[in-house]
Amino acid sequence: MEIPKREEKGVAFGEFTFQQREEESLFLLGTERELFTQEEGEFGVGMEYENGVVGAGPPKKVQIDGHLAVEIPETAHQISHDSWFQVGFVLTTGINSAYVLGYSGTIMVPLGWIGGVLGLILATAFSLYANSLVAKLHEFEGKRHIRYRDLAGTIYGRKAYSLTWGLQYVNLFMINVGYIILAGQALKAVYVLFTDSHVMKLPYFITLAGIGCGLFAMSIPHLSALRFWLGFSTLFSLFYILTALTLALKDGIRAPPRDYSIAGTTSSRYFSTIGAIANLVFAFNTGMLPEIQATVRPPVVSNMMKALYFQFTVGVLPMYAVTFVGYWAYGSNTSTYLLNSVGGPVWVKTMANIAAFLQTLIALHIFASPMYEYLDTKYNIKGSALAFRNLSFRIVVRGGYLAIITFIAALLPFLGDFMSLTGALSTFPLTFILANHMYLEAKKNKLTFIQKSWHWFNVCFFGFLAVAAAISALRLIVEDSETYHVFADL
Repeated sequence: MEIPKREEKGVAFGEFTFQQREEESLFLLGTERELFTQEEGEFGVGMEYENGVVGAGPPKKVQIDGHLAVEIPETAHQISHDSWFQVGFVLTTGINSAYVLGYSGTIMVPLGWIGGVLGLILATAFSLYANSLVAKLHEFEGKRHIRYRDLAGTIYGRKAYSLTWGLQYVNLFMINVGYIILAGQALKAVYVLFTDSHVMKLPYFITLAGIGCGLFAMSIPHLSALRFWLGFSTLFSLFYILTALTLALKDGIRAPPRDYSIAGTTSSRYFSTIGAIANLVFAFNTGMLPEIQATVRPPVVSNMMKALYFQFTVGVLPMYAVTFVGYWAYGSNTSTYLLNSVGGPVWVKTMANIAAFLQTLIALHIFASPMYEYLDTKYNIKGSALAFRNLSFRIVVRGGYLAIITFIAALLPFLGDFMSLTGALSTFPLTFILANHMYLEAKKNKLTFIQKSWHWFNVCFFGFLAVAAAISALRLIVEDSETYHVFADL
C-alpha cells in the first residue's frame, strides 16, 4: 500500500517509514504521529514531541530514532521528553533534599565512625546496583514499563501488580509525611531564631508547610514540568548544605574534644543499629525509578544509566560532606536536624532554613508524582494545565491528598522513626528484594549459576534486614509514643 504525502495548514510533511507490527503500523511524520489499524482501515492522529509521546491514549507501539518498537502504556502525563541530565537532577534532588540535614544524627550517631562511613559507602554501591537492575528491565517483552507496578505485573501477574502498588504507595506516602515534617521543622527553626515565645507549636508550622506544598502541587501538572524548578532545587540544596557545612566546621574547630561513643544498652544499640541501616537504604532510593525513567528520552536504558551514574557519583558528594562534617563537629550530641545544632549569624541560619523549606516543596512533588499520575490518568486529566476542569481537579484531589499527609505529619512528628519504618516496610522490598528477584525471573535463562546465586543471596539477605528493621522501627515508635503525646512540639 502506498501512502501519499500529506499537507496540513500549507506545510508539507516529508516521506515517512512503514513498519508492520502484527495488527498495527506506525507512521512518524516530523512532529505528528499517525496510527493506521489494518483491521479498521482508519487513521488516528496524536501529537508527538521530538523524542516522545504526550497525552493519554490506548497503548501504542512506537519506533523512535531507529530503536526497536515498544508498547507505550496509556498515561495523562508527559513521557519520553527529558534529557538524562535533567533526570539525573531529579534523582539528585531526592538524595540532597532536606533529609540530608538529619543523617548525621540518624545514621552516624547510632553507627559511629566505622559503621557510618562503611555503611554509607556500601549503601551507595548496593543502591546503584539494585537501581541499575530495575532500569535495565524498563523495556521488557516489547513494552515500556513506565510504572513499577506494571513491571511487576508483567513478570509475576495481577496479584504482584497490586502488592507492588501497595508497597510503593506506602513508601511514597511515608516519604511525603517526612517531607512535611521537615518543612515544618525548618519553619519552626526560623521562628525560634527570632523569639523565645512558644506560642506557635510544631503542628502549626507543619500545617503551614502542608499549605505551601499543596499550592506548589496545584501549579505543576506533571514531573517533566519541573524543569527550571530543578535548578532552583539545586541552588536551595547547595545553600543549606554549604551553610550547615561552614557553620559546623567553624563550631568543630573551636569545640573541645567530642564524644563519639555509641550510647545505650546492648539491646538498645542493636535496635538503633538496625534502624540506622534502614535509614541508609532510605537515603539513596526513591521506590519510583520506573516512573522517573518514563520521562527520559530514548534510548531509555542507556540514558537512565547515565542519570544513575550522575546520581551516585556527583550527586552523593554533598550528602557525604554534610553527614560526616556534622557528626565530626558535634559527635554523639548531633541533632536529627543539623541546623538546630550549628551556631552562627541569625540571618544566615534563617536563610538556610528558608532554603530547606522551599527545596522540600519541590522534592515532595517528585515523590507524590506517581499518585498524581495515577489519578490524572484514571480521570483523563489531560490538555491545558490551566483548563478549568484540570485546575479544579488538581485543587480538590491533590489538595485533599496533601491534607491527609499533613494531618498524619502533625499527629506523629517523629521523623527518624518514619525514616526507619519506611526503609523497612517498603524501600527494602522495592529496591533490593523485588529488584533482584524480578531480574532473576526476567533473565533466568541467561544467567549463570553464580549469577543466580548472587541474586538469591541479595533477596534473602535484604529480606532478613527488612524484617529486623521493621521490628526495630516499631519498637522506636512505641518508645517515642510513650515519651511524646500526639501533636507533639518537638
